[in-house]
Amino acid sequence: MDVDWEGHARRLADTVLRPESRWWKPIASTPRHIFVPRWWERAAGGRVLRDGATDVDTWLESAYADATLVTRIGPVHADHAEPGQVITSGRPTSSSTLPTLVVTMYRHAMIGDGCRTLVTTGTGYSTALACHRLGDELVTSVDIDDYLVKAAADRLRTLGLHPHTTVCDLTGALPGQFDRIVSTVSVRPVPRSWLNALRPGGRLVTTITGTGLILVADKTADGGAHGYISHDGASFMTTRHGDDYDDTAPPAPVWEASDSDGETESTSRYPLLYVPDSWAVRSMLELETPGIEHRTQRGDGGGRTVWMAHPDGSWARASANGPRESPTVHQGGPRRLWDTLEDIRDRLNTRGELPVYGSTVTITPDGETTLTRGRWSATL
Repeated sequence: MDVDWEGHARRLADTVLRPESRWWKPIASTPRHIFVPRWWERAAGGRVLRDGATDVDTWLESAYADATLVTRIGPVHADHAEPGQVITSGRPTSSSTLPTLVVTMYRHAMIGDGCRTLVTTGTGYSTALACHRLGDELVTSVDIDDYLVKAAADRLRTLGLHPHTTVCDLTGALPGQFDRIVSTVSVRPVPRSWLNALRPGGRLVTTITGTGLILVADKTADGGAHGYISHDGASFMTTRHGDDYDDTAPPAPVWEASDSDGETESTSRYPLLYVPDSWAVRSMLELETPGIEHRTQRGDGGGRTVWMAHPDGSWARASANGPRESPTVHQGGPRRLWDTLEDIRDRLNTRGELPVYGSTVTITPDGETTLTRGRWSATL
């Protein structure tokens, strides 16, 4: 289908970059809609399938907005869904990342001319940007999903782009040696295979699973890496090893218990906080107690309740009637999740910031990843 997309792409480039940027031309000259012919859009009760060919105006508006477009929920790719299909459950497993975030990751990688670069595939849009910047012969694009790799390669080919494409588990052996590794899926910890695949002095850029932290590190002479946590924030889907994520969520009995009185009741020192609303607090909590899931609900009278639950059976529930009221907290299970959250908020309020952003990163040759800032440290 012939679509007049060039003006939309240029406007997107002008919105997110200045013309002097080396990434302006790749965004202005890449037809993003080609990579997202169908996508899943949020709707009441779940996500509804959108088909670009049946509504070209919406297609262009969505594809050339600086927004992430989800293309896969659980094992169901939008390309294979039924027209009008609605999905009410499942986690996103692939997407086209918003262009500003793709460029942010590439900027942190300091990609220069001649850098042999590995990127993650997704829809193939970010691969296209890297090809326009470097030349497709220097770009390798990988994904765990054979359909994603094939579809992206086919769509790239229509643009005359022929990067190396490979189906592989990103946490396993990588197909070659690279000057840069840029992952738009999150990991924890950094896979040792990345260190093996990085050339001396090479740089890796990724995010830490469950956090809003961009990790940037350069390979060191001992085979490890040294770097920092960026002050920019970002959150990506985590790596998966099959059609869908492994089920590591808190089991139903934990959520059921979270509506009980629990083993302790207290009054919080601070106003009610839904942790995902604060990237810094969420990141700090995830580093200290990984795997917590969060839920929230507003009452008819303006009150609000938040829940925290962990696969080990720990849970917390906090409720307040208004934004300035100290919430009542119930907790149960082997750990006191709300107490851990309160300790983090104590640090934030007494010191004015949390140490996660701007911290130093040290990765051993075995992949052990440690963040440090002052006297604080956390090992992934």
